[in-house]
Amino acid sequence: MNYPTTATIEVHHAGVWHPAATLQALSYNRVRFSYLDQYVFGDISLPVSLTLPVGLWPEPKIQGLVGMEPDYRPPAFLYDLVPQGRGRRFLLSALNIQDSDEMITPLVMAGAFNPIGCLRLNTAMHFYAQQSDQNPDPQMTEGVSLADITQRSDEFLNHIALHSMLATGTTGVQGVAPKFLLTSDHNGRWFADMALPDALAHEHWLVKLPRGKSEDDRAVLRNEAAYLRLAHSVGLRCHHAPVLRGDMLFVRRFDRTVLPNGGVQRLHQESLASIAGQRGFGIPVSQQTLLAAMRSVVTDVTGNTLEFMKRDVLNLALRNTDNHARNTAVQRTVEGVVQLTPIYDFAPMFKDPEVVSRSCQWRDKNGVKQSDWRQVIEQLEVPDQERVFLATQLTEFAKVIARLDVVAKDCGIDADVIEQCARSIETQARQLDDLRVLCHG
Repeated sequence: MNYPTTATIEVHHAGVWHPAATLQALSYNRVRFSYLDQYVFGDISLPVSLTLPVGLWPEPKIQGLVGMEPDYRPPAFLYDLVPQGRGRRFLLSALNIQDSDEMITPLVMAGAFNPIGCLRLNTAMHFYAQQSDQNPDPQMTEGVSLADITQRSDEFLNHIALHSMLATGTTGVQGVAPKFLLTSDHNGRWFADMALPDALAHEHWLVKLPRGKSEDDRAVLRNEAAYLRLAHSVGLRCHHAPVLRGDMLFVRRFDRTVLPNGGVQRLHQESLASIAGQRGFGIPVSQQTLLAAMRSVVTDVTGNTLEFMKRDVLNLALRNTDNHARNTAVQRTVEGVVQLTPIYDFAPMFKDPEVVSRSCQWRDKNGVKQSDWRQVIEQLEVPDQERVFLATQLTEFAKVIARLDVVAKDCGIDADVIEQCARSIETQARQLDDLRVLCHG
């Protein structure tokens, strides 16, 4: 292997990076994971994954060909750190390795230096430092103006693609669409995320571009801003409103909190794919599986369950088909509350030229797709009192959905998108209204 074989996973807390666990690469898709003794017996008890409490773990076993064998599969949380898209292609070229779905350890060892959340690998930091020394970029270390980004967007994006692929955090953001992590200071200058010290940070941004060059690609991104405004208007958990500037969508990051006295608090963020133990990408999984995983870690179980369902109502009503298991995540707030993150990647993906299909469905115990919300709620594995509460709240939500076309117009969603969603909006409103028969147990 032409990359490091042992790494330290670090956790950011109170402005300091703390060595927390070791990761030993046995091959490109086999690892040995363990917490460090000094972390286990130290003062910090923040786990690297909500499914891996801090402690001295015995080596996991799985049923093999000759009985129980050591389980060296990568822990599920590592897949949240695996670079995708342009960042992945950059790393494959830099490491001179061939791509495959099981190429995990090289990409994590080199690419997890600035992922979303509060983790990083020391080997990736070393790789970043080496690349930065070989490809110095004075422009992005000195900062640029917002006009430099927006008025010369093609030139700017070509520049950071060539010279600042690492510093803009591209390897830390998953997904197909081009995305860059930028940070602004108090003087309105913009920097590659890794180029600005935490003490000087003012706001942290994710800048998104259309997935392709077609009008439909631009329409999807344009309407994502309006979709997020709609989500806020109907009471879902949202962050700051995104800002569309030309063909660039500026989204405030919610995994970072700038502290009043300076410095940055990085919040733990973990996808439901990780919580559910999904090792890999694009693995079929039911909504019930994801919901059960979420319920196992969140602080307010019922409140987050309702939020999860309302989000899916909107996905179905507004035909956001890109609902894969990594497009929903939980976070641990500064106060220690574990909850669903603010909604993200919410857009009219039915218009995407690549035909993105809905990947996570509601299914019964036999794996049969459930056709309406009454089936879902009736068969949901929750206490009866909670079932009544959920049915009652979703019945009330039906009134909101019934006038969703009006709300969508007010939020700036394109008229043709609203028209193309008319039937699905009506279907969701009707199905939710039918839940009133469950409201009294």
